[in-house]
Amino acid sequence: MRQEQIELIVYDFDGVMTDNKVIVFENGIEAVIANRSDGLGISMLKDLGILQIILSTETNDVVAARAKKLKLESIYGCKNKKTKLLEYCKDKNIDLNNVLYVGNDINDLEAMEAVGFSVAPADSHKEILKFADFVTNAEGGQGVIRELADFIIDEN
Repeated sequence: MRQEQIELIVYDFDGVMTDNKVIVFENGIEAVIANRSDGLGISMLKDLGILQIILSTETNDVVAARAKKLKLESIYGCKNKKTKLLEYCKDKNIDLNNVLYVGNDINDLEAMEAVGFSVAPADSHKEILKFADFVTNAEGGQGVIRELADFIIDEN
């Protein structure tokens, strides 16, 4: 997908922005580790004028906190990603063929099938790896978005 075609990039959170692991403290507070290079990748894509959002089934507020830091909109705690994505694109008048979706597990597959281009981290579920239009060398949480930014810029 060429840069000028991309109206929206959708990121799953766990397994894309993180390595899909969670740290649980004895008081029940959860934490994840994110890769700072992804923040640079997001900035690079913003400079191209590409809208980006996080779409996650995760219910923990860590998703919103990371999105706020990156100045991205987030939709989290959603049960059906495809339904939320369709609603979002309809509300924003975005053509699904001009959406790039980055996901790593089977709960992303229906949404990935609905868009024009799909991307998967290297350590994604085997069904996602088979379906994806582009598989990064990076595993989840290891700079997937930074690599994607280079891919998009280098393709043009």
